[in-house]
Amino acid sequence: MATITLKNVTKSFGNSRIIEKFDAEFADGEFITLLGPSGCGKTTTLRMIAGFEKPTTGEIFIGDKKVSGEDTFVPPENRNIGMVFQSYAVWPHMNVFDNVAYPLKIRKRPKAEIQEKVRNILEEMGLSDYEKTMPSKLSGGQQQRVALGRALVSESGILLCDEPLSNLDARLRKKMRREIKEIQKKYAITIVYVTHDLTEAVDMSDRIFVLNEGVVQQVGTPKEILETPANDFVREFIF
Repeated sequence: MATITLKNVTKSFGNSRIIEKFDAEFADGEFITLLGPSGCGKTTTLRMIAGFEKPTTGEIFIGDKKVSGEDTFVPPENRNIGMVFQSYAVWPHMNVFDNVAYPLKIRKRPKAEIQEKVRNILEEMGLSDYEKTMPSKLSGGQQQRVALGRALVSESGILLCDEPLSNLDARLRKKMRREIKEIQKKYAITIVYVTHDLTEAVDMSDRIFVLNEGVVQQVGTPKEILETPANDFVREFIF
């Protein structure tokens, strides 16, 4: 099961409290968006789920397995999670095929399996003609598709996205929003998506968590957030 559960999760850096008692369960196959202004704690929350940061207090579960807790910490490579970053993070010295194949190679999967899975993903991403192409020859949208393909190829069931479309122009952002949502439906994966862009959140999400200064201000469907903002901060942020 690709559920994600956070129980009383807090995060501090020194004397600065970044996240204050985050409690949530993200259901299997749900599209969750963490929405809020810069510095509100949304990326820190995503990084704790991924295993790049350890909570100061509280617990995180993936399925029924505890991955973070007082005396538990599973490193990122053992959490079976795909992640897409704002900067694409494709390796410039590897061609498209090798970039996408990387998660399978480090897991030492059989060569035939790697060939089949990578080519299937490249077809899904519209990149079949670019197997041998180096990233420097690709557009921003194509590089982001490579990053998505690499995150999906290991079939983890969970995809974390940290503002993945912010470096694209408006036309490409709209196109990629549609493609990401189609991918989520096709693969039935759980997505946790970080953005400060209300349009992205409303277009793609099943539920939105609005954050400010490390505190969840409101949780709801896009319709609920737009029509019944919980407080002045949410109202001002969305309007």
